[in-house]
Amino acid sequence: MTDHISDIRAALASSGTQSSDFDLNPEAVLPADRVLRPAGVLAPIVERDDGLHLLLTKRSSALKHHPGQIAFPGGKQDDTDADVIAAALREAREEIGLPEDIVDVLGTLPTHETVTGFSVTPVIALVRDDFDIKPEPGEVDEVFSVPLDHVLDPQNFVIQSRRWRGTRRHYFTVPYGPYYIWGATARMLRAWADRMT
Repeated sequence: MTDHISDIRAALASSGTQSSDFDLNPEAVLPADRVLRPAGVLAPIVERDDGLHLLLTKRSSALKHHPGQIAFPGGKQDDTDADVIAAALREAREEIGLPEDIVDVLGTLPTHETVTGFSVTPVIALVRDDFDIKPEPGEVDEVFSVPLDHVLDPQNFVIQSRRWRGTRRHYFTVPYGPYYIWGATARMLRAWADRMT
């Protein structure tokens, strides 16, 4: 495990470009005066008997935005958050019950611009101990894990498309078992996977 964590730290320390929900859609015209709101999401790595896994959430089907989608725990930076890392840690505590004192932040990926107007910083972290996963009712339907090697292998990603707001939109997917990981979550994972190769 130590070697893999060292590789992750090294990959996160290298320079890289920002990603975007629009990467695969170069014809999209973005307003020059758009204002992006800062947000942080946590990519919590846990150790299982068969290796390192990544914790992800399935958003509640009752939510107004992105119901039922697979996501990292996280959200917008509040005024009380010191920075986007603090926001990601706070949101992970609120959404899945992850105590901040057992989390080692390994680094961050460059920001990711979403179609919903956020500048999201993915925060990669190692969870040192077991904890009681407590999905936040009304926000999270399920917390599950995927093998880290699966989502860090570029060969497991597929580009798909669908119509969105009258135009065809292309996006990354990285399916795993019954879980359809796509959109911003898959794009951020692909950015991480590209750094690991």
